[in-house]
Amino acid sequence: MSAPRTMLDKLWASHEVLRREDGVSLLWVDRHLVHEGSHHAFAKLAERGLSVAEPALTFAVADHYAPTRNRDRIADPKIARMIETLRNNASDHNIRLFDLSDPSQGIVHVIGPELGLTLPGLLINCGDSHTSTHGAFGALAFGIGATEVAHVLATQTVWQRKPKAMRISVEGRLGFGVTAKDIALNWIAQLGSGGAQGHAIEYAGQTIRDLSMEGRMTLCNLSIEGGARFGMVAPDEITFAYLEGREYAPSGADLQRAQQAWRGLITDEGAVFDREVKLSAADIAPTVTWGTSPEQALPITANIPSPDATDPAKSNSAHEALEYMALRPGQPLDGIPVDQVFIGSCTNGRIEDLREAALVLSGRQARVPGLVAPGSARVKAQAEAEGLDRIFQDAGLEWAASGCSMCVGMNGDVVAEGKRCASSTNRNFRGRQGRGARTHLMSPAMVAAAAVTGKITDVRPLLQGRAA
Repeated sequence: MSAPRTMLDKLWASHEVLRREDGVSLLWVDRHLVHEGSHHAFAKLAERGLSVAEPALTFAVADHYAPTRNRDRIADPKIARMIETLRNNASDHNIRLFDLSDPSQGIVHVIGPELGLTLPGLLINCGDSHTSTHGAFGALAFGIGATEVAHVLATQTVWQRKPKAMRISVEGRLGFGVTAKDIALNWIAQLGSGGAQGHAIEYAGQTIRDLSMEGRMTLCNLSIEGGARFGMVAPDEITFAYLEGREYAPSGADLQRAQQAWRGLITDEGAVFDREVKLSAADIAPTVTWGTSPEQALPITANIPSPDATDPAKSNSAHEALEYMALRPGQPLDGIPVDQVFIGSCTNGRIEDLREAALVLSGRQARVPGLVAPGSARVKAQAEAEGLDRIFQDAGLEWAASGCSMCVGMNGDVVAEGKRCASSTNRNFRGRQGRGARTHLMSPAMVAAAAVTGKITDVRPLLQGRAA
């Protein structure tokens, strides 16, 4: 009788080709996603005269440098060159490219799931840290560096040391106006940006099982902001319903056989984790970052802490964060003025995210400018079919094309120096949204509330009587 295994154990064993004496495993890669930033890896192949080992398992996406306006005439030569290089690499190696004009284009971690490229039980790599998003489907998904990208391109395998197993269980029902984004920021604030370092997180508990696939993707997406190698959620009926009918997903009898196999991916009863964390959904409120790390976050009802009252090891970074953010200890989070807002990214650019923001903005006027960039061309089309684009535009926000946009600030969409942005993105590091930009992370609904009031504010009063 074999010992009970975690989902991590099962996924790892099913992809392990061999294990070196030092314990590092060679893993088979089922899906390799590349974007403009992968040009270094393709250059390495060219230097060695190598070709892509499995072009049919490799998919290219224009997203990080994708302009959200005037795509037909890209003014910035650097952006144009990056996208053209991706096109050439995809063409040279016979790789399916989701180019700017493709109706399935979008952020790589949005289109993978919506096309059915992301499936339970697969190992998925991409040269992007937020590849962990795909773990929401019960997949083994993690970001890799340029050298590793080249290795996957050439061999369809990756060397990796198995992380420790960590389980974060959340029980109970989320409160009114509380989302998966708040769950993530809450645990990261509690455990710190290195709280899950060296671990793979499995999210469990009734609260997680009640989340939509969009919510689970948000949660897994943010796992790395707490130091985890990646995050995962066991596949279930919600997963299966989401995947049914997707372009690259199995169908008919193949789907039934696949679902039977997917049901076996869950952690066995009695399996042991290296670390267990238990949270109560009732303790989680709409959460906002105040500093320059995702761990520097608090409930909207809180005041900014004094750096001298924090962990001595983090006191200096807290002082520096407050200076950079132009905030003071004791200042209430609720009421901090913002200069602009952004809704989008691979964390919160899906249709559910846009619906939540539109629910707040409907019939109201934004007091500050803002940009809404859907996570994919399909999300954009669906939002327009539902009239969400009109709600955003009637409120005074700009409706743009799909791409990473203002999350990463390398495509023309940036926050000006010294300006404060309420953002639905994943990172609030110095300069992440532009040189000198001040970023406050929060849920899309909270961003919409900030747009309406012109300040960071509790969304719950604005949602009264509007809950869908």
